[in-house]
Amino acid sequence: MYSKASDLLRLADLAYARHSGVSISEIEGEFGVVERTARRMVAALTAAFPHAVEVLEDSGRRRRWKLSEVPLARLRLNGADELEALETAISALEDRGDTLEARRLKGLRDRLIAALPATAARAAEADAEAVLESHGQAARPGPSVRIAPEVFEAVAAAIRGPFRLRFSYNGKFREVEPYGVLLGARRYLVCYERGAGETLKHFRFDRIEAPQVTGDWFAKNPDFSLADHAARAFGSFQDERQFGRVTWRFLPDAAEQAAEWEFHPGQAATRNDDGSLVVSFEASGWLEMAWHLYMWGDAVEVVEPEGLRRLVEGWRRSDFEALP
Repeated sequence: MYSKASDLLRLADLAYARHSGVSISEIEGEFGVVERTARRMVAALTAAFPHAVEVLEDSGRRRRWKLSEVPLARLRLNGADELEALETAISALEDRGDTLEARRLKGLRDRLIAALPATAARAAEADAEAVLESHGQAARPGPSVRIAPEVFEAVAAAIRGPFRLRFSYNGKFREVEPYGVLLGARRYLVCYERGAGETLKHFRFDRIEAPQVTGDWFAKNPDFSLADHAARAFGSFQDERQFGRVTWRFLPDAAEQAAEWEFHPGQAATRNDDGSLVVSFEASGWLEMAWHLYMWGDAVEVVEPEGLRRLVEGWRRSDFEALP
């Protein structure tokens, strides 16, 4: 199902404003998408407004989609909590430098506010602003890697196409077929590099320079799952040589707090008779695991793998004032 709400609202406007509706080819031209994406957009429009979409045929027997009423007037914000959620998401995107997605979400926010009566809109904005201030959303503490806005925009455009992407990386020219982005301590572009075989590559966002969207469309592997791929790592970095079973044992004093964490989506946790907690999962990325384990001091021990145990063993300490 097509999931970009701002594009769906814009398509609904077009389907209503044009007396004869819109065709697949017109959607392709208007949104700069390929036929498959245009058909997904039509399917999403029909699913969103099942009683308002009418399918027509023009003189050339081409199908066209027409909105018979204006259902968008009913798409209004339901109080300050929804506006607060939008503002929080916009703030988070801006904090990490993702100006393109922040700008799109602002457009959706403005349209939803415009559907409210003036007095209700002012009240919702004031309430949301007060809640955001009380939650401290105006500032996001902690270190972050600086990433050029043009990198965000080029990667987003290439993935949306999907189009091949060219860029310079560590002084070497690359041309890739992008599949998605891994988030973590570092942000990685997941892709296949042309001429480099069938192995997925990962490129750090902060090292990508001079990105260019080629406009050359490519067919994605329909069996690829970004979620499944991401689950093969603890963080954002993957190393197939390290992939395997990981087991950590949290001491009784730390077990309650560790039980509140999801260290990996495929984890299994067992509480021992002595009160300790054993967490196991399959993943790679020992360095990012070590970074996280350091925060637990001597309250956690690595049972397996041996390589990770050796990496952290000499750095466990007992003088941290608090656990994560």
